[in-house]
Amino acid sequence: MSSISIPLKGLPADARPREKLLQRGPSALSDAELLALLLRTGIQGKNVLELAQELVDRFKGVRGLLHSGADALKSVKGLGPAKRAELLAVVELARRALAEEIKEQPLFDSPQAVAHYLQLHFGHKPHEVFAVLFLDNQHRLIALEELFRGTLAQTSVYPREVVLRALHHHAAAVVFAHNHPSGTAEPSRADEMLTQTLKSALSLVDVRVLDHFVVTASACRSMAELGLV
Repeated sequence: MSSISIPLKGLPADARPREKLLQRGPSALSDAELLALLLRTGIQGKNVLELAQELVDRFKGVRGLLHSGADALKSVKGLGPAKRAELLAVVELARRALAEEIKEQPLFDSPQAVAHYLQLHFGHKPHEVFAVLFLDNQHRLIALEELFRGTLAQTSVYPREVVLRALHHHAAAVVFAHNHPSGTAEPSRADEMLTQTLKSALSLVDVRVLDHFVVTASACRSMAELGLV
């Protein structure tokens, strides 16, 4: 669809997000106004602020939009390749900023940042992914690796491979994370059994298991907090 409706510069001066941001600061803008700055133009019959508000409503807020993923964005009328690329770039910048934050200090000094990072990393994926965060002896992040992926319902995790990757990184501890595409962040009995199996295997090489997070687009649940690790 051609972007031929009112662009930002065609809006009344008091309705232009760019001018409002420069005069009053970014916190003065609504979610839709900030999004409109990225989109820049609307589509036929819908100005850019209306398009931005429609996106915020459709994805139930900015958080839902950022966790939506490329496939979901592709289905939105009015979001061509350029606009989708810009939104995905913002998500990647946010992910990298969080990664830098959690690498600079012990992992559990900022548990909320860890949760946000994991949600941005794979909370939106339509298939199940099992990842491991490898930590040094001060519990700082060495690396995050997606080791296994599966169908909508399950994935196969091999303890031997997890142990080998932990040795490769000279990790002193690990944190597991996997997503539930169903949207339910509660750990299953299979999740508990897998955690204990991996914990036993890693104990043979003196690597501690600190936590196992169950991740969805809207939540991140710690199994350690539930007493399951």
